[in-house]
This record gives sequence, structure tokens and C-alpha cells, in this order.
Amino acid sequence: MIVLVDLLLMLIDLTFSILTAVIQTFLRPRLKCIDGELCLITGAGGALGRLFALEFAKEGARLVLWDCNATANERTAELVRELGVEAHAYTVDLSERRSIYQAADRVRAEVGDVSILVNNAGVVAGRRLLDCPDELLERTLLVNCHALFWMTKAFLPQMKAKNHGHIVTIASALGLFSTACDYCASKFGAVGFHESLTHELLAEDLDGIKTTLVCPYIVDTGMFAGKELKSLIPPLQPLYTVQQSMKAILAEQQMICIPRLMYIPFLSRYKLLATWAK
Repeated sequence: MIVLVDLLLMLIDLTFSILTAVIQTFLRPRLKCIDGELCLITGAGGALGRLFALEFAKEGARLVLWDCNATANERTAELVRELGVEAHAYTVDLSERRSIYQAADRVRAEVGDVSILVNNAGVVAGRRLLDCPDELLERTLLVNCHALFWMTKAFLPQMKAKNHGHIVTIASALGLFSTACDYCASKFGAVGFHESLTHELLAEDLDGIKTTLVCPYIVDTGMFAGKELKSLIPPLQPLYTVQQSMKAILAEQQMICIPRLMYIPFLSRYKLLATWAK
């Protein structure tokens, strides 16, 4: 009985957060200043990561850029520096926990404490379960889900010490309903991780540490090229996706679905959970 009560209270709280996010999507809340903040972006060599880096640079944030592709990552760093903003590029394999912790130690020693963490990196195999090699399945889960735990454990302690920071999870609307087995499962885990982290911070009264969950639909970055996906909704443009995400981040919005139509499966999921709890 106590478990059911706790579950219902959690669902009420989550529903309130979702409705607040929907309202904030239509309103124009005051945007915070991040000038001088140290922002770390994973997957910075990719299409979305590079755009995020440039948008954060325009806001005056100093950048720490992580990617497993050193060449692409350094190119992002060069573009950021052309804007007159400090950028530090690190080659990191997010599928390796030790690599994350070692790189995190280097960042703290060489640059400073990260105050904005953007978990953006993502991979996809996009094959049917029985057709997908175990190694590809494992890598998708490690990069898209497990790495979120390791990244947060690496940088959250410094945020907690100052009660100041912002953790952004670039998940996916595909984590709210089924499409591609490995990717959807990993992004479903990303959504669950982010929700749990948000409530953990609230329970500890760490109101100075903000969280934003970003759930875009398929973005036209080439990630899903050649994958078995059927969709009636056209892919999102990368720049539009990042610009909408930035508005939510700077407004300290807890969650944003892109496009707004994606709020429907999110709300439906919790309606089903509430029905089950009864």
C-alpha cells in the first residue's frame, strides 16, 4: 500500500513537471545568464554537439568538448575559438567508464569545475534485435545510458558542494515509445535516469542545481541513415532542434519535447502507469 501511495505521489509530481514544461514552451520566461560558466558537451564533434557548442559560446560560456573523434572535435573547438571563446578539446570514449573518470580528473586539474553538463553523445545500431551483434547493442547502451551515470558521478560532487550547476540530458522522443530496439531502450533508460536524478536533487534540497531533459524526435543528422525506421513525421532540422533546446535550458525548463506533438506519448505513458497503480 505504501509503495502504491509513493508511486501515485511521484506520478502527480511528474505530471506537474510535465504540465509546467508545456506551459513554459508557450510562454517566454526570463533566460538566465551563463557568461563565464564552464560547460562540458559530450559528442561535440557531431552535428548536434557542434551546434550546441556554438550556441553556448554565443552565450559566453567557456567550453570543454568531448568526443571519440579527435579530428571532428578539434574542428568544433576551432569554430568556438573563432567566436573568441575559450575551448578545450578532449578525446574520450564514453563507452569506457575509466576513460570518463580519467578525463574528468584532467578537466578539473587543467580547466576547472564544470558547472553545466550537456550529455549529448549518442549512437545507434538500428537493427532488429536478433540481427544486431551483441557488441553494437552493448555500445549503444553504454554510450546512450550508462555513460550518463558515470558522467554525472564525475561532475555532480563539485556542483553539490556549491549548490550550483545544470545537468542537461539529450534523450529522445523515441525513448517514449517503441521504434528501434537498441536505441529506444537506451533512450528510455536515459529518460528514467534523468527523472530519477531530478527527484534525488529535489529530495536533497539542492535547488541551485537545475536539470533539463530534451526529447527531440528524429533529427536529420545522418545518424539514422539506412536504418529501418518508418515515420509519418519528417526529421527535425539540427539547428532548429538545438535552438529550441537552448531556450529550454536557459529558461531552466525541466523538460522539452520537440516538436510539441511529442508531449502526447510522454503524457500517455504516465497515464498508463497511473492506471496500473490503481
